Amino acid sequence: MSGGFTPQYVPPATPMSNPTARPKQRRGLLIGVAVVLFLVTGAVMLWFFARTLGWHTTAISAGFAALPLFVVLPMFLWLDRLEAEPVRYLAFAFLWGAVCATLGALILNTSFEAVLIALRVADSDMYSAVVGAPIVEETLKGAAILIILFVRRREFDGVIDGVVYAGMVGSGFAFVENILYLGSSIQSGEDGRFAFVFVVRCLMGPFAHPLFTAATGIGLGLAVASARTMGGRWAYAVCGWVVAVCLHAIWNLSATIGMFESTYALFQVPLFIGFLALFYVLRRRENRMVGTYLSQYADAGWLTHPEVHMLASLANRRSARKWAVSQGGKSARSAMVAFQDTASALALLRSRMVAGAAGAAAQAHEYELLTHLTTQRAAFIGR
Repeated sequence: MSGGFTPQYVPPATPMSNPTARPKQRRGLLIGVAVVLFLVTGAVMLWFFARTLGWHTTAISAGFAALPLFVVLPMFLWLDRLEAEPVRYLAFAFLWGAVCATLGALILNTSFEAVLIALRVADSDMYSAVVGAPIVEETLKGAAILIILFVRRREFDGVIDGVVYAGMVGSGFAFVENILYLGSSIQSGEDGRFAFVFVVRCLMGPFAHPLFTAATGIGLGLAVASARTMGGRWAYAVCGWVVAVCLHAIWNLSATIGMFESTYALFQVPLFIGFLALFYVLRRRENRMVGTYLSQYADAGWLTHPEVHMLASLANRRSARKWAVSQGGKSARSAMVAFQDTASALALLRSRMVAGAAGAAAQAHEYELLTHLTTQRAAFIGR
């Protein structure tokens, strides 16, 4: 078997801690920095909305802007079911998009347009919307995925992880941006303006920002899962970002030149359908990868083939969790969930090892995951 895998079953003498956990001191520092960052940027955004829209208008706009989240977020969480990402990182991505990226975009987009006006550039509004905004906003949103990749570099497994985090950060950004547009439409006093903005932004385009940023997530995911060299990783990442910027620019351009409806029907709708098809293919592919690579560990004695059959199917995983509850209650179910997540991480790590994209520490991490599987199994079936 490639990748230097040693097929030797060695149960740990004592229960092991989670092999993906970060040292407590470092984790505490990261959490502290994130909390301070979100509190400061969130306070600034609240002050901005209170000053420009007022609390009453902001509250109404926020209520309507939240409605698309009940459709968008479940779709990305559905994609993430086989190897669920930690809630704290999903929350980080959403909050980054909602407060950090929106505040940064507000400052940089305004500054860019001010520079164009000072330089007396003709059609400064169009250049700001079609050139400045896509570059600024996709860079700021993509930064969240890049931060998570560096913090969770051993557990960031590929394209699905990148797309899921992109969906979270894009959803957060769209939510706050929609508050601004909906609030401005209320203040305009124009009949039907609020309804028009709600239909265009919340009903016709709720997936716009998440899908733009998904291109960056795909690029970073391919950099992790497929690239063997640093140059290759950068190439995937940059290409994903360029695609995100171009998709965003086309969306803004269509509204700027008055061709939104035709562009939406002929370009955006097919693009959305294409993304949905891609997400379905990615999930099916991940299911097959789990079955393929875990079978190798079953052949080596670390797993049984019935366990692999269970782990390669979401329906069988649900049945296994119910069985665990019947055997040992909530603690056994928690152990089963951890067993399933660790097994998925192991399969995806193995796929990167086979592709030569896993890095020098992959074999040590592989052994950590294998021994952790043993401990988790013991928690719901006994030693």
